[in-house]
Amino acid sequence: MIVYARRGIFARPVVFAGAFAVSISIALNAARADKIKHPVAIFAGLDKITGRTIAFEAAAGETVQFGSLQITERACYTRPATEAPQTTTFVEVDEVDATNQYKRIFSGWMFAASPGLHGIEHPIYDIWLTDCKGGEAVEASPEAPAEVAPAPPESPQNPAKKRKPRRGQPSENRAPTSGEIIGEPPRDQPNAEVPSLGQPIEVEPPPGFIPAPQGNRRPPTQRYYPAGPGAAPDPSSGDGY
Repeated sequence: MIVYARRGIFARPVVFAGAFAVSISIALNAARADKIKHPVAIFAGLDKITGRTIAFEAAAGETVQFGSLQITERACYTRPATEAPQTTTFVEVDEVDATNQYKRIFSGWMFAASPGLHGIEHPIYDIWLTDCKGGEAVEASPEAPAEVAPAPPESPQNPAKKRKPRRGQPSENRAPTSGEIIGEPPRDQPNAEVPSLGQPIEVEPPPGFIPAPQGNRRPPTQRYYPAGPGAAPDPSSGDGY
C-alpha cells in the first residue's frame, strides 16, 4: 500500500514497512522448507572414451565402484510436492589406481537439477545424481532464532558507578612508568603461550560432516566397468577382473 505525504509543494511516496517485512518472511520460509530424507540415491555414470552410460544405486553409507572411482553415499534429500523441487545428495568419491592406492577427488553435495555443480574432475569418468528413492522421512528445518531485545539504556539519573582500584594495587588505567612497555604482561604472571608460525591449527569439522571410517577400507558392494571386459583391469584385484 502506498500513501503520499505532502510537504510544501512536493509529494514523496512512502512505502509501509509491513509490505517489506512480509516479503522477507516469505523468502525466509522458502529457504527453510522441510526436506525428505531417502535411504537410496540413484546416479548415472559416463565413460567419456566409449560414451557408455550406466545407471546405478547406492544406499546411505554404501560404497559402489564405477570404473576406477569408488562412490560412498551419505545422505539423499528431496523436497515435498508443495515446495520447489530440489534433489541433493552428499557423496565422497575416491579414485583407486593400479597400485590399490586411494585418492579423494571429491567430497560434497550433488544437485540433480544442476549436474555440473560439483567438483568431480576426472579425464575418463563422470558421475551425477538423478534421483532419490526409498522411505520418506520428513526432516523439519530449524526455526529461525528469536531476536533478543536490546538492553535498556542506563538512566541518566543513576549513572553506573566506576569501580575504584583498591589501595596497594595498580589501576588498570594508570600511566606507564619509565622503562615499562605498554601491553607487556605483568612480571608476576608467566608469559602466555603463543603458537609459533608454521604449526598446524586444529579446527572442528563443519556441522553434519560424517568422517570416513578409519583403518582398513571395506570393499565396495557393487562394481561397474562401463569400458567392457578386457578394456581396463580391476585395480583391486591381481588377475584383472
